[in-house]
Order: sequence, then structure tokens, then C-alpha cells
Amino acid sequence: MRVMLMTNEYPPNIYGGAGVHVEYLSRELAKLTPVEVRSFQEQDFTPGQLRVLGTKFDGSGFAGCPKELLSPLKALATGLAFNGQGINADVVHCHTWYAQFGGILAKILYGIPLVITVHSLEPLRPWKREQIGRGYDLSSWIEKTALEMADAVIAVSKSTREDILRLFNVDPERVPVLPNGIDTDEYQKVENRAVLDQYGIDPAKPYVLFVGRMTRQKGLYYLLQAIPQLDANIQVVLCAGESDTPELQRELEAMVAGLKSHRPGIIWIPEMVKRQTTIALYSQAAVFCCPSIYEPFGIINLEAMACNTPVVGSKVGGIAEVVVDGETGFLIDAKLSDKMPHDPTDPDGFAAAMAEAINRLARNPALRDAMGAKGRERVLQNYSWTSIAHQTLALYKSLGG
Repeated sequence: MRVMLMTNEYPPNIYGGAGVHVEYLSRELAKLTPVEVRSFQEQDFTPGQLRVLGTKFDGSGFAGCPKELLSPLKALATGLAFNGQGINADVVHCHTWYAQFGGILAKILYGIPLVITVHSLEPLRPWKREQIGRGYDLSSWIEKTALEMADAVIAVSKSTREDILRLFNVDPERVPVLPNGIDTDEYQKVENRAVLDQYGIDPAKPYVLFVGRMTRQKGLYYLLQAIPQLDANIQVVLCAGESDTPELQRELEAMVAGLKSHRPGIIWIPEMVKRQTTIALYSQAAVFCCPSIYEPFGIINLEAMACNTPVVGSKVGGIAEVVVDGETGFLIDAKLSDKMPHDPTDPDGFAAAMAEAINRLARNPALRDAMGAKGRERVLQNYSWTSIAHQTLALYKSLGG
């Protein structure tokens, strides 16, 4: 069976969980059947049964285009190019709205089944209008069109499936749940003091770790609000990548600078570091914190748990399905508003509860070791990429591709 995956991100150009998902899914699927990945990057290589072909638009053909519209228009142009290059596949599987226009065309023009994995949903990310303006209306339209015409819509969590069925006209029988996975051989606890030395992290003191983009969705703002309530000896390591907007980046950086002026032990790493560095940071952290206010799955929690690190996370979306409260970490009820965007109704209370949970784990090495071990065990038992690849291939075959 010939499988085509369409994606914005592919290694080494990864900035979020969707890119990680496609990397490992494509690798495992290629052990079972020929797979071609079409990405938005300059790539062309063929390891075994896996072919990766990238198409990168630099925007030179969009002179006069408003800056905020450049990204969505380049996504459409890339989808056109994917189809113009010819498609020799039995099924096309798209990841994120960026690639969905390409999948729509492939289904129409080449008559092959369309599968979409939902990593997030545009109606639940209204802050994207700050980033791409009216391009958000375009991304929302593409997503709605693609999901409602797809032959199968894979939800990465039960809560995401509920959101899909609530927000779109999709037959429930076409919406299976297949979670993200983790490579537990790669993600496992390591001791690497050199990484701590590199960033000035004191190995004699516990630290709480944040890894994620500087977006409203990831909730970094609320973790920053919690910092003044943390024990004085707890270090805070913020591995914060790309920001939604320059304005948001300046806002968060100013908050960090203000906190640093009143409290030692705050380490700001304004980039997404290499994977092995991240694994070392996970492994040596006392606590991993995932304060997201919207998270369909949250693969970073699997990464932390696989490294024997307990998680303090928001009780939202897929986080609440991955982290077992009181067993592999603690879940904090964000008490999200019913209005859009779904911000916490009591942000101060949310931050205070987060700080309390982090303090509890940091103060009790035996508790965090026990929760870390249970987290690793849970990942091993439930989130194997090998199993997910077999289930995905079975889904393709059920569609007659």
C-alpha cells in the first residue's frame, strides 16, 4: 500500500508536536509499507521505504502581500505544488491545516481517500487572529472543508474527538481515536551534568521545567505568574521557542526580566534546543510543568514521563488523559471560561494551585521518584509508536485505499 503524508514540518524543521508526530509515524509506517512525505521544507532523500520530498516557497512571488497573509497563502501555494508534482499513492494523510488544502485537492483530482489527523482545531485557537489576521478566516475555512469531506478524521484524544463532533458536521463513525506515541528507547532518563552547566543550572537544587512555544495556548503566562509563590530554592528553567507575535514575545520577556530582578534561579532559554539536550533537561528536572489552556494531546508530557519526570499539568484536553492525577503527577483545574478564548476564570487561583503542586513535588524527592517511575511505566504500556503505526495502516486499508 502506497501512503502519502502531507505536512508543514519534518525533521530537522520541527517546532511543535505535529512535526514530532509525523516524524515518528512516517518512520514506523515505512517499516510496514512504502511512505512518501511531502513537506514545506527543502528536502529530498529516501531512506529505505521512506521518501521525503520538500517544496519550499520563499514568498518571492507574493510581492505586496500583507505580512500576516503570507503564511496562509504560501500554504495554499504549497498544496497546489504537491498536486502539480503528481501523486502516486493509495491514500493521502494530512497533518495540520497548512497541509489540508493539498489533501483536499488530492482527493478531488486523484480520487484517493483523505485522512486527517487533528492536532488542534482552529475554532479553539481564536488568538491566531493576532498572528495571521484575516488569514485565520482562511485557515478555518480550509479546516472545515477538509474535515467534513475527509474519509477519516483521526482524533489524538477523546476530548479532541468530542470537539470535532461538536464543531463540525462529521459522521462519528469516521472519527477514530489514535493517540500520539513516544520512542521510549530514545526518550529515557539520562544523567548529563554538562547540559546543566551549559545553562547555569545548579545540580544541587531542584528545578521545574517548561518546554514549549511562546503562545497563549501553551499557558506560559500563568506559569510566570506562579513563580513568586514557588519555594526560593526551586529553579525555573524556561525552554521557550517561537512566539505567536513579536508583541507577545516582548510581553513574556518583560515578565521574565521582572521576575529575575526579584528572584534568583530563573533560567531563560529562548529557543527550541536539540532533542538530546531536551531529554537531558527532562531527565534531571524535579518537575515538568505543562500549563496549557488548550492542548488536544500534549506530546511533551509523554516525553517528560518517559524520562521518569512527574508532570504538573492543566486539566484540559489530552493532558487529562495522559497524566494520571495523584499517580504520575498532578492535574490543575484551570476553570476555563465558556467564552472564547477559553481563558481561566480565576487566573490567580490557577497560578497558585500550580505553584502549590510544583512545591509539593520539589519538596518530596521520594514522591517525585515514585510518580516518575509510574509515568515511565504508563508510557511503556500505552503509547508505543509501533502499535499506533499498525492501527493507522489498518485504518487506511479499511477505506479501500
